[in-house]
Parts: sequence; C-alpha cells; structure tokens
Amino acid sequence: MSGVLSAADLGTARLGDRATIVQVSSAFCAPCRAARNVAARVAGTSDGVTHVELDVAGHEELAERLRVTATPTVLVLDRDGGVRHRLVGVPRLAWLRAGVDEAAAAVPR
Repeated sequence: MSGVLSAADLGTARLGDRATIVQVSSAFCAPCRAARNVAARVAGTSDGVTHVELDVAGHEELAERLRVTATPTVLVLDRDGGVRHRLVGVPRLAWLRAGVDEAAAAVPR
C-alpha cells in the first residue's frame, strides 16, 4: 500500500504516536456509524493510536488522491503517516487491531 498523509491532510487532527486510523465517511452513510464505533473502540483501547474521521464532502481532493470510491473507507497509517492498510466497508475489530499493531511495528522508533 502506498501513500503518505500528513497532519495537514487530516485538518486539525494530529497523527497518532504509534498509528492513526483514518475513516473517510459521508453524512448519510449508515455503515459509517458502525465503522466509527469499531475505530473508536480500537483507538480508545490502544495506546498511541488516534482515530480521525473525515467527511468526504469536505475533503474531496484528498478522497480523490486516495481513490476513495465508497464510504466508509478505513485507512491504517503508521506513525509517519504511511498508508499500511485499506478497507472499504465496516472493518472487523480483529482486522483493525491487527492492522494497527502491524502499522505500529512498521516504523522503528
């Protein structure tokens, strides 16, 4: 998976110290609520992990750059903003935890 996101790409949010979960959503997307719950749970129970939700309507250029064609799209970034995993749809808790763990281990401190 290629691509790097900076804190500027995420608006006012900052990258997590270990990993960042980026969820690209849309206003009337029912599955986005489920994805938000899973991502918030993983971020809330993992040290150094941040969850950022971006509304595709406010981030069209970024969504195009990331080839987001459906919502929710969930990206797992390493601590430097490198995209390590990508999923279209609602992530399973185990998949997201494993993705965060892999991303956190990918960039040595």
